[in-house]
Amino acid sequence: MPDKENKLIADILEFFRNNPEHRYTSEQIEDSLRMHGASAFKRVVKAIAVLEGEGKITLTNTDEFKMAQPDKVLEGTFKGNDKGFGFVKYDEVEPDAFISRDNTLHAVNGDTVEVKFIKPSNPWIDKGPEGEIVKIVERSLSRIVGEFHPYSDAQVEKSGNYGYIKSHEKKLASYMVFISNKGLHPQMGDMVQVSIDEYPSDDHPQSMEGTALEVIGNKNDPGVDIMSIVIDNDINPEFPKEVLEEAEEIPDHVLESDRVGRHDLTDNMVITIDGDDSKDFDDAVGVEKMADGKFHLEVHIADVTHYVTEGSALDKEAYERGTSTYLVDRVIPMLPFRLSNGICSLNPGEDRLALTCDMVIDQTGQVEKYDIYPSVIQSKYRMTYNNVNKILDGDVELCEEYKPLVPMLKDMSELHDILLKMRHSRGAIDFEETEAKIIVDENGKPVDIQLRDRGISERMIESFMLAANETVAKNYNLKHVPFLYRVHEKPDDEKVKRFFEFVAAMGVDVHGNLKDISPKMFQGVLAQVTGTPEEAVVTIMLLRSMQQARYSDEPLGHFGLAAKYYTHFTSPIRRYPDLTVHRMIHSYAENGFTDDEKAKWGGKLKEIGDHTSGRERKSIDAERAVDDLKKTEYMADQVGETFDAVVSSVTSFGMFIQLDNTIEGLIHISNMKDDYYEFDEKSMSMHGRGTGKTFKVGQPIQVKLMRADVEHRQIDFERVLTPEEAEQVKKREAEFAKRRASHSRSDHRHSNNGGRSNGNGHSNNHGHSNNNGSNKRRSKYESR
Repeated sequence: MPDKENKLIADILEFFRNNPEHRYTSEQIEDSLRMHGASAFKRVVKAIAVLEGEGKITLTNTDEFKMAQPDKVLEGTFKGNDKGFGFVKYDEVEPDAFISRDNTLHAVNGDTVEVKFIKPSNPWIDKGPEGEIVKIVERSLSRIVGEFHPYSDAQVEKSGNYGYIKSHEKKLASYMVFISNKGLHPQMGDMVQVSIDEYPSDDHPQSMEGTALEVIGNKNDPGVDIMSIVIDNDINPEFPKEVLEEAEEIPDHVLESDRVGRHDLTDNMVITIDGDDSKDFDDAVGVEKMADGKFHLEVHIADVTHYVTEGSALDKEAYERGTSTYLVDRVIPMLPFRLSNGICSLNPGEDRLALTCDMVIDQTGQVEKYDIYPSVIQSKYRMTYNNVNKILDGDVELCEEYKPLVPMLKDMSELHDILLKMRHSRGAIDFEETEAKIIVDENGKPVDIQLRDRGISERMIESFMLAANETVAKNYNLKHVPFLYRVHEKPDDEKVKRFFEFVAAMGVDVHGNLKDISPKMFQGVLAQVTGTPEEAVVTIMLLRSMQQARYSDEPLGHFGLAAKYYTHFTSPIRRYPDLTVHRMIHSYAENGFTDDEKAKWGGKLKEIGDHTSGRERKSIDAERAVDDLKKTEYMADQVGETFDAVVSSVTSFGMFIQLDNTIEGLIHISNMKDDYYEFDEKSMSMHGRGTGKTFKVGQPIQVKLMRADVEHRQIDFERVLTPEEAEQVKKREAEFAKRRASHSRSDHRHSNNGGRSNGNGHSNNHGHSNNNGSNKRRSKYESR
């Protein structure tokens, strides 16, 4: 359909959207659009027919047209904006429904709601539907953390409240949460966890009421900032007493009775390879190159489920936590340290119980034979990534120190190359994200940000863990029994289309059928930009087009890995799904694949998958928020300084930029003073109306730090102007001031506008977070 006809359809639909209760004849629609003549009328009638055929408008019994009112009420998640409006996500593919301030029913960010459409979407101009929340199904918040503000004695007596808290989270910061005089009595500046007793309503739309449950500490005390984020994300930093007591009862060494029914591999050459500061070792490996050129790979994973039995206090607590959380200065583990750093850690020189995935891999990277069984192992060396990388690079001193190990490490490197080529050939999307490590002092103050460099050893271990995860998933899938999978579904069609349009505009060729998306298509795009200035931005845009990986009882495959079968088997110390997978392996081995056994697992896996996926998101949110906090704190001492950066994203309200050290901030459109800028969504770029300047994703830019708001974790920059640009801005501002003064004298009746607008319809408020925190051991390929 020609663009001219599409525009007419969009205009007519928008006309109905803005007049949803009115009825119109074809002639009235023609008049409203100021279109006249027989030819124009035919075009209008044709466009009306398209809209009627798609169910967007309907013909009444009086031969008039009106906007169709869908009766369907859909359930979704409310995403609130700090200005009061929001959106409801009700479908993975369809655009979110816009909810005006008056139609939110006072929902709070994250609430599960029922929404009724009051205006349909207008796909011809990329406009989503508008809706009205008719019911709040489930509140997302039962507790909230915020900074305490006390009342005077007189205010306490008058209101019955001791004071109020305000959250540091931007989407909740507009609410005052009043604290009753009955609970704890915090002090000014304390960070407090509050249970919510009453939610916003017509009587008090911007406030809630609650009871103080816990004083975390004063906001200026070391560590309180991080603990506030942790507790606000429903992560418990302490273990209950009964859990710790149960952990203390577990032996700190392998008993003779534990060895029964296990393969004794304690004489095998087995090593762990982890980071310099790692203390929990849940995976160990051994590789042997055989006479026929094939490789014997053993992946040994700590048999945590032997100690964490189903239904125990340890198990219930591990399930509630779902995962360990890795923060800049601490780990909040899924299991007590007595287990995670002790009997369940594959420490060197200590016998440990394991589940072994034993594989024979050919020269093409295919697993020819495999076996999965319980074992007893003993790690011979505790190796670090740094030292292994140096050995593989030929470091003479280290090669001598670890002489017995060097041949196996070289075999490991060779096997990794084979596995990498195999994954690449089937289409796995291989990209490198820049990760940063935030260095803090003893008081938690950030003193440096170091970029992480992934060498061969990191990728090598990743390859081996991927092989084990795939092999275990394939084994139980082919046996047609219930199992827990790690799935990564195909990207949304609309996001894919936008991504390929974006890269095509950069001159990148896209090979393949857009109606049958495959990982190889993305891989091909990355191959064309590798080593170019566009690589970073294409990687960012690719990540944004992808779905979020999750746990499921359905074998939906892993798109990013181009893997038909995938699970999480390799980290039961820190992930509950892996613990569940181990438990199933033992259970099927002991009881067989009976109908009772299938029913036992089939009835509980969906709930486990949904719960642990949710807990993973909570943990990631906390990790990112802490990283954002420390990055903002690191920048707070550098206000006024200039930096080289790159445009990482462009929106209608400004540009996000990223520094070399991964810190991200916003240049708000109100601070782009050298021109009037307009946003082009298709090309993800900003265009200056007067100067013709264009800013697009991936473009280098020099910026000046204007503000680092530690409390709300927001960083604001402005672009560094050339002397010529700065002079032009001065002239324009002087002319504007002169005109304004003249206007004020000639017409004193005009009232002052107190709103803070930049003159082009954009508010100075912006909802952003410098959200680029690295997730420590959360590999992009989820291998460990």
